[in-house]
Amino acid sequence: MTTITRRTCLNLKKIYDLSVTLLPHMPIWPTNPMPEIVPIGIVSRDGYNVEKLDFSTHTGTHIDAPYHFDERGTTVDKIDLNVLVNKGYCIRPKYNSKQEITAEALKAVWRPEYDGKTILIDTGWSKKRAFTREFLYEFPGLSMDGAEFIMEHKVKLVGIDTLGIEPYHHTDFHVHKRLLGAGVTVIEDLANLDQLQEGKEYLVVALPVKVGNGSGAMARVIAIEE
Repeated sequence: MTTITRRTCLNLKKIYDLSVTLLPHMPIWPTNPMPEIVPIGIVSRDGYNVEKLDFSTHTGTHIDAPYHFDERGTTVDKIDLNVLVNKGYCIRPKYNSKQEITAEALKAVWRPEYDGKTILIDTGWSKKRAFTREFLYEFPGLSMDGAEFIMEHKVKLVGIDTLGIEPYHHTDFHVHKRLLGAGVTVIEDLANLDQLQEGKEYLVVALPVKVGNGSGAMARVIAIEE
């Protein structure tokens, strides 16, 4: 009853879950170890259920902190909560034959109200989730000038529904380094962005597990329609 009353007071129309479910056998960044979720407590035997988890902090829907590529950067437990909880928008820019989302593509869908807000990029890639070369290696992401565009428009949190914020063939991670080095936090491997309306304002909540001194962490990301 308390929850119903609270939600009524906040006037929440709908909550969208934008997170991937963590499973023992799931497509992840190709060089990361496969996640393990092992029961160590079983009701029939122990009177309770408990699981042991073993996987990279960059597994499934997760947040990259600046520390990911900079030993002096902000760690995931120190990211400003005002960045992680903010008004935001979903956009659907096109990408070119190099799988790059360029500044020109972003400009084509950009609106003035997006400036300074959380931006979630829907490429449709999460619908391809599978152990295929296409999903694991050929996903789209931001080009360097696309990253510059994001920063010029004062975005502090940008997310995408692929395994990386830039294409896999960017082996030097220059887009990651540019964004994170400028204090832009990144969300990767989002899901269900197709449920959001492009150009509609949502309250985006992206809370990572509070891993001390971590380069990133799994996150439960939601969008709230108020």
